[in-house]
Amino acid sequence: MKYTGPKTKVCRKFGTNIYGSDKYDKILQRKPQAPGKGPRDRMGRKSEFAQQLSEKQKMRSMYGLSEKQFRNLYDEAAAVTGQTGDMIKELLERRLDNVIYRAGFALTRLQSRQFVSHGIFMINGTRVTIPSYRVKQGDTITVRERSKTSPVFGPILQAHEKYMPPAWITVDPRAFTVTVNALPGADSAEQAVDIRQVIEFYSRR
Repeated sequence: MKYTGPKTKVCRKFGTNIYGSDKYDKILQRKPQAPGKGPRDRMGRKSEFAQQLSEKQKMRSMYGLSEKQFRNLYDEAAAVTGQTGDMIKELLERRLDNVIYRAGFALTRLQSRQFVSHGIFMINGTRVTIPSYRVKQGDTITVRERSKTSPVFGPILQAHEKYMPPAWITVDPRAFTVTVNALPGADSAEQAVDIRQVIEFYSRR
């Protein structure tokens, strides 16, 4: 199994499966240390800033956002009433590309982003090509009729045969539909990130 590809290096750098594909879990099980580090190598303690930067980069990479997009999202979350960290998680989870990934209609967020950009999905009957589109409670996401027979979905649905989507969405894989039952809670987001460190990173700037 290849341990040196660019995506593999990112996963090993952060010590977690950034992209969601099962193959990276297998790689991390066999090569958990960062690239260039042997199993017995010990890294010096990271500075407080370095830890904050690492957590911010990890979360940004997981959801596939540019630095500008992530900063804007933080500013939006910080401007509303409530916990900034919880709001960041909600806004990230409500992205259409993330919902498609969470529903099991894509193996990675990158793949779901490509699907959305190609216009494969519709929301409440309207074709949407913006990956960052935010779903709302009550929205129904469907695959365009002409795309349902695409061979790309066969392996994906087979790989997700026993996959359990989060409770805030209902998925019908046979009808290719996703219903948004509620807005996602903070516990629905990726748990491998210390959101407190992300908040502190932006708060100090």
